[in-house]
Amino acid sequence: MTDKKVRVRFAPSPTGGLHLGGVRTVLFNYLFARQHGGDFVLRIEDTDQSRYVEGAEQYILDCLQWCGITPDESPVAGGKYAPYRQSERKTIYRQYAEKLVMEGYAYYAFDTPEELDKNRKEIPNFQYGHAYRDTLRNSLNLPQHEVDQLLDAGTPHVIRIKMPVDEQVSFTDMIRGQVSFDTNQVDDKVLLKADGMPTYHLAVVVDDYLMKITHAFRGEEWLPSAPVHLLLWKYLGWYDDMPQWAHLPLILKPDGHGKLSKRDGARLGFPVFAMNWFDAKTGELTPGFRELGFLPQAFVNLLAMLGWNDGTEQEIFTMDELVQKFSIDRVSKAGAKFDFEKAKWYNAEWIKRSEAESLKPEVIAVLADKGVNAKDDQYLLTVIDLIKDRVTLLPDFYQQSVYFFEQPKEYDLAAVKPKWTDAKTDFFKEFMTKINSLTNYEAVELENTFKAFMEEKGFKMGDVMLPFRIMLVGGKFGPHVFDIAALLGKEETIKRIEGALVAFTA
Repeated sequence: MTDKKVRVRFAPSPTGGLHLGGVRTVLFNYLFARQHGGDFVLRIEDTDQSRYVEGAEQYILDCLQWCGITPDESPVAGGKYAPYRQSERKTIYRQYAEKLVMEGYAYYAFDTPEELDKNRKEIPNFQYGHAYRDTLRNSLNLPQHEVDQLLDAGTPHVIRIKMPVDEQVSFTDMIRGQVSFDTNQVDDKVLLKADGMPTYHLAVVVDDYLMKITHAFRGEEWLPSAPVHLLLWKYLGWYDDMPQWAHLPLILKPDGHGKLSKRDGARLGFPVFAMNWFDAKTGELTPGFRELGFLPQAFVNLLAMLGWNDGTEQEIFTMDELVQKFSIDRVSKAGAKFDFEKAKWYNAEWIKRSEAESLKPEVIAVLADKGVNAKDDQYLLTVIDLIKDRVTLLPDFYQQSVYFFEQPKEYDLAAVKPKWTDAKTDFFKEFMTKINSLTNYEAVELENTFKAFMEEKGFKMGDVMLPFRIMLVGGKFGPHVFDIAALLGKEETIKRIEGALVAFTA
């Protein structure tokens, strides 16, 4: 398979929001394809029409776009193996299902849903497989003429794979090594449903073959399906073209017990979807990382590190660096615990490292959402550079920067009033005069003037520095106070001292 062009695919079902585990699967596929000069294919597996959700396909496309992952072939981009929606490929699959029946690897099953429900109720752990299939309504035990009559009459039926008895099925997983299955433990999966739609099992094999997929990365929850897929590749005569498989480890709950779910995120207060997902059927809004205030670069970076590392201490990677350094043999077999505090750390690091210009659109949007109009372009860039080290999530830019655009509406009076004195009032009144007389109104000059005057009046740093900060920003936060004052300008600084003195002495 090394001489073939690498082709990988992500094949989601449009049934809801995109879980971060799904995005990580996309990412690993994408990195592998880019590293090997291959193709990344997006294929929509919408064969289960009962679970199809309007808007879910566009949502998947939007999530990939936000993450900076562009498929080479997709329902939108097209490609020479189109169509890329399985519902539009419906006519392709029956011929392969019928071929399997003709060659004895599959069979028609005419059991009604009611009959199957009755069996499930009456037989403990009932499975439609080798133990019971010879007693059920299917072409394995009905006379041929009766099977023909049922088919001619258009009787609803499915096509099931006939799993062999007492066989071991094995393959080499790129992460897990040799994996084996006992065919007796696997039921006869439906391949073609009564509505003519294929199930995932048939469609994924046929489409991977026809689209010349060379490597298939998917979550480890698909491992139990592997023996069915292996046998289909073999029975359809395509075994030599079967992709190399890698079953990725689960993303686990923070305590390490079980797969991380949407409910866990809701319970613990963090998102598990890439972007906000609104389910029109239920009216439920599930929050996403984007809307919480994550940069896409940080989201991609943290996902890459869930179950993979490059063998060094490096934790911050650009997409280009990930493409260069990613290797499937560095992916862990064990599940990766999701740590939201660590996720936020990645975001803070990426905000710190980002140029102010690249953050500007996000900051403008955050401020506009709160009714703050940041007009002056250069002023805003300076503000961003001054405060970005203090920001964890993008909405934090409001609290960390609003005082640069408007006077504080309230002050942390509890931190000031208990120790306020007339002498401090006089200090700041005189300091305003000193500010006004400065010809070089810059942070260093301002700080030197403040400290000299403070010593002259017999104050310690703690006596007047904190009140000065609260005068300017309203609270005990923000960057170096003299940087703030310098950026606000002489007039605005004096105006804020005057306004705060009224509040402090009331």
